[in-house]
Order: sequence, then structure tokens, then C-alpha cells
Amino acid sequence: MHKVIHTIHRHLSTYSHISHFDKKYLIKLSENIKIIIRKIFFPYLTLKGVDLMKFMITGKNIMLTDALKDTVEKKLGKLERYFSPEQEAHVFLSVQKNKQIIEVTIPFNGMILRGEESTGDMYSSIDNVVEKIERQIIKQKTKLQKRVHNGETLRFLDIPEYRDRDVDEEEGKIVKRKRFSVKPMDLEEAMLEMELLGHSFFVFRNADTEEVNVIYKRKDGNYGIIEPEV
Repeated sequence: MHKVIHTIHRHLSTYSHISHFDKKYLIKLSENIKIIIRKIFFPYLTLKGVDLMKFMITGKNIMLTDALKDTVEKKLGKLERYFSPEQEAHVFLSVQKNKQIIEVTIPFNGMILRGEESTGDMYSSIDNVVEKIERQIIKQKTKLQKRVHNGETLRFLDIPEYRDRDVDEEEGKIVKRKRFSVKPMDLEEAMLEMELLGHSFFVFRNADTEEVNVIYKRKDGNYGIIEPEV
């Protein structure tokens, strides 16, 4: 379906006799049609293999209006072209002081694609996170092809080749390896140790579970904990 929308956009841009206002109206109309199709015909379309993602949208300190949900689905729907049908995307919207935050998590093939953006306006945050995730997919295409079969979860034929906006970036590589003992400690001690070292993350052995955890500092100033799951 995204190909239909893309075709409409492309053809509209070639019709000089259509006013700028009419073009914008028709493009917006085509995007709204996509939302309506998703809401009404989603179960039938997924059975027919139409490429619709499943969005799980939750929030904190924010009212999840239909208009906001529709915007999330419409904007993130741009990513549908890169994934196989029924790919799940978890979206978390939140407001903290003057920050409007969106976190998008897309699990696939045992890996996780994630993007987070924070601005003073939620709609700007949504636009930014879509651009960030799309850029990640395009930039990591070559590496992903080594791990994922085409069509299994990703459609590599629809992912363009990466081109840096200014100059080609040299691919990063491991230049240093560091070993250190992982001693048991509780979360408070691990948090303190990380702050004393001036790091943004810290690896430690959780004294309560005896498992290796990673504590990290989030953009909002709070902390996160990564726990292994077998």
C-alpha cells in the first residue's frame, strides 16, 4: 500500500496544472486514506499479505488522542516499506517537564532497532525519530544483510544504499579491548561507581541475582538497567 501512496505523490508532483494547495490537499487525503484502511481492514489485509506494521502505542503523562495515534501511525508507516508484513513496533510517548519524548522499539530476528527523540513539540519528536530510524536501517544495510535473509523480516531490495550527506563515513571498527573484574554490587553502588568514573554506563554483577547487568544514564537524566534474558 505504501507503494500506492508513493506513486500518488510522484504523479502529483508532475502535474503542473494542479495548484500547490490542491497537491497538498490530495497528498494529505491519500495519507488519511491509508489510516482509514489500516483501522477498518487491518485483519483482512494482513491475511492477504499487505505490508502493514502493528503499532503498540503507550504513553505516560500524556493524553493519547486519536489524532496523536493517527499521526504516529502515519509517520512511522513510512518504515513499512523496509519490513515484512505484520512487523511489530512498540511506541512509548511521554512528557517530562518541557520535553516531549518518543521512544520507538522494533524487535526483529533477535535484534532490536531503537530510536529516541526529545523536543519541545511531540510532532517534531515523531518526525525526528522516523528520520533517525530510517537512517539507521539504510546505514546498517550491509551488516544486516549478513545476519538476516532477504524477506525474512527486512526487505533489502527496498532499502537504498547508504550515502552520507557530505562525505562517505569510514566504517567504525574495534580499536581497543579492555578487561576488568566484575564484582558483585547492588544497584545503588553500581550507580555511584558509574558516576565516580564519569561514564555513561557501567557493567557489574548484580549481588541479588548473580547476573551481569549494565546500568546506564538516560537522556532524561534518569537511569536504565539492562538485564540478560535467556
